[in-house]
Amino acid sequence: MEVRCPYCGEQAILTDSSEVYHGKSYGMIWICRPCKAWVGTHKNSKRHVPLGRLANAELRRWKIKAHDAFDDLWNRKMNRDRCSKTEARTAGYSWLAAELGIKEDDCHIGMFDVPMCRKAVDVCVRIRTKEG
Repeated sequence: MEVRCPYCGEQAILTDSSEVYHGKSYGMIWICRPCKAWVGTHKNSKRHVPLGRLANAELRRWKIKAHDAFDDLWNRKMNRDRCSKTEARTAGYSWLAAELGIKEDDCHIGMFDVPMCRKAVDVCVRIRTKEG
């Protein structure tokens, strides 16, 4: 599998995540060492399929913020409506896609850039504020 860095265009290298997490391993990652951009891989993927796009420090911060805001909403839905995690997340991503004006197939925080993460945070915070 070939994974290219979106920042410099170089081929990313597959390595253990302990390289970026100070010796603690969370599985394999694709990393562009010059850009310090990386992305995790799907746990059970023999091909080490990336979880999204390579992210530099700024994008990683925004992806964390987007997940914090979004995950709070679907977790609240799961508890409120007593539905499964899968049902709540699926409904959440469907709602988020509509709010962001994108296709559901394109609505994955792992694939977002910084501007899209900011928009996701804004819409999630707005709805959470309305709900109280």
